Amino acid sequence: MNPNPEHTAHDTKAARRAGVTAFVGTTIEWFDFYIYGTASALVLGKLFFPDVSPAIGTLAAFATFAVGFIARPLGGIVFGHFGDKFGRKNAVITTLAIMGIGTVGVGLLPTYAQIGIWAPILLVLLRVLQGIAMGGEWGGAVLIATEFAPPRKKVLYGAFAQQGSPVGNLLATVAFLGLTAMSDAAFEGWGWRIPFVASAALVVVALYIRLRIQETPEMKAAVESQEKKRLPLAEVLSTHKTVLLLGVGAVVAGVAITYVKTTFALAWATTDLGFDRGDFLLVITLALVAQVIVQPFGAILATRIDVRRAVLWMLIPELVVLPLMFVLIQTGSLTWAIIGMVLATAPHAMYYAALAGILAQVFPTHIRYTGISLSYQLSTAIFAGTAPMVSQFLLNRTGSIWPVVGLGLGYVLLSMICMTALLRRSATASGAEPEPADPAPARAPAATH
Repeated sequence: MNPNPEHTAHDTKAARRAGVTAFVGTTIEWFDFYIYGTASALVLGKLFFPDVSPAIGTLAAFATFAVGFIARPLGGIVFGHFGDKFGRKNAVITTLAIMGIGTVGVGLLPTYAQIGIWAPILLVLLRVLQGIAMGGEWGGAVLIATEFAPPRKKVLYGAFAQQGSPVGNLLATVAFLGLTAMSDAAFEGWGWRIPFVASAALVVVALYIRLRIQETPEMKAAVESQEKKRLPLAEVLSTHKTVLLLGVGAVVAGVAITYVKTTFALAWATTDLGFDRGDFLLVITLALVAQVIVQPFGAILATRIDVRRAVLWMLIPELVVLPLMFVLIQTGSLTWAIIGMVLATAPHAMYYAALAGILAQVFPTHIRYTGISLSYQLSTAIFAGTAPMVSQFLLNRTGSIWPVVGLGLGYVLLSMICMTALLRRSATASGAEPEPADPAPARAPAATH
């Protein structure tokens, strides 16, 4: 990567192309991953766990949802290794193909009524496949965007990859919203399968785009300087353990709250509060539209002001609007539910936008794919994937929504503490106050990590 201020027009064009490529790929991967979450809230419990009560069936469906997250660290380790040793491009092409296979497989899977116990077993295996693909995808997409980025715009370009999450979620929600006109019998019989099978066409488009990109400049420089001598995972665990643990905690608010506010809230509102399925999908859809619009401003904010101050500005409001959202949904009013969901979406969405670019600067190039993938995927496995299941358990056990609110607030506080410590550690190690959007050098000195 050209570190000079005179960033050429060709470099800028390549950076923009890389950003768009990361965005398109992650959008489709997240669409595939999110349609499973929506289906698990609406229908999978009835079709694959029919011999239990509706509440327990939903809990079981959320457990299969969590399995995908548990598998994600494995994907991060495997594809992080190959991405750090052999390049980012081939890794993200492979993850996209695997995700397509897992998603279409779910759409074609027979139900419990057709093949008995094999139905939930195969459902879990396909969800594991999705999890492995997603675990390898995120880190590669972020690095394609950030390692092509111009100087001082790492956080901004990292937001391209992050934007794929809300857009993919929005497309997944709209896909199911479009199916609400069907009768319950048609939806449960075959309608729910449409988004899963149709995703095959989107995967083909994304693969075509990714096959045309080049390897990132920083990765090429690492290869030329023979920076890849050690096993990436061993180096991360031996010399960057503290950064890794802080990274895991820093990610929580950016990922876990999403599943409390969408996947869990969808099941709660339609099962316990009497919301119509289509109405509450509309609530989530409008909140996701707001997220798509608002989220990039988090990366802009973290670029314009001190990043530690930006993090606090983005997370502190969540401590107020998250409880407010649940109160407003509990009124049973569609209008108040929309207002609550939109308000609660903005803070954590802005934080999520800045998250990738920040993490991409705390690990050196030759172990960066492994480092950021482990940070993100361990956090999603421990906190995000279990969020709907734990929330449903708390609700079933107490009969009150307030323990769920407390869980969400705990996620926010954990990320606030860990991200502040991570940024302070980086500033202390470098001996200077870092620019919020300064790029990590192509070969970062060990003292800065």
